[in-house]
Formats: sequence, structure tokens, C-alpha cells
Amino acid sequence: MHALTDELFDLFNGKNLKDKQHEAFMLLTVSEDVCPHTAMVSVGEVVATDHNTLRLALWPESQTTQNIVRSGKAMLVLFYNSKAVYITLSLEPLATLKEAKFPRARFVAKVVHCREDVAKYAEITSGVKINLKDSDDVLARWQATIQELLL
Repeated sequence: MHALTDELFDLFNGKNLKDKQHEAFMLLTVSEDVCPHTAMVSVGEVVATDHNTLRLALWPESQTTQNIVRSGKAMLVLFYNSKAVYITLSLEPLATLKEAKFPRARFVAKVVHCREDVAKYAEITSGVKINLKDSDDVLARWQATIQELLL
């Protein structure tokens, strides 16, 4: 499949962040020396603008950002509603927001391929889950980040 399902679009729609605050995902890239690199991202750093497009907000100086700038590719991996999901992305940088409340490297990501994986013999019961230490502060930051991603 080459698009997000309705279920995934709803997860990444940028709404109801408080209800989704425990979800975290792995963003896989490849380093300059061709080694795998993994970073965690949250619903406050990824937003779907339609079923074929995501926008990501990443730390500007991170290895993940450097890898994406160099290669233009990444894979978002998540475990959600008893499924493993692998989303292959083709990314391009978005313009830097000079007045950003929380400066981030912003990317538009086209869904190249989206695969859901379930096993007939087992049920996925959990994926990466997080507990925010200061949820009010983090949720406010996430909401601002999502709004800036949509500009």
C-alpha cells in the first residue's frame, strides 16, 4: 500500500495529543558510514496532512536530521492496535521558521510504501510506550510544534 490507512491518518492527525501522549515511534535512517540509526519520535513531532504526506519536526543538529538531509529517506516504524507498521518515506526539508517557538528541522515526507504486519500465531500487545515527566509542558510544546509544522 502506498498511503496511510484511515487508522494511521487518525493517529497522526495532530489532534487529541493528550490521548495519544504515550505513543512513540522509531524513525530509522542510515548514517554516512551506511550504518542503521534509530531515533524515537512522538505524536508531537509527526503530523499527517493527508493520507500520502507526513510532516516531521526534528532536532536541528541531530544525527537523524543529518541523515535525512543527506539521503532524503527514512522509515517510520510503529506498533499500534496489535499491528507492526513500517512506513517508508521520501523526505525534503521545509523552510526554517525564523519565529518558531521551538526551533526544529522540518521535513515534508511522502509515503513511498506502508506495510502493516500481523502474525496469525501471535498478537502484538505493546510497542514503544512513554510516560511524559511534565505532561502539561510537553503537550503545550507538542501542540505548538504541530501548528508550526502545518504552516
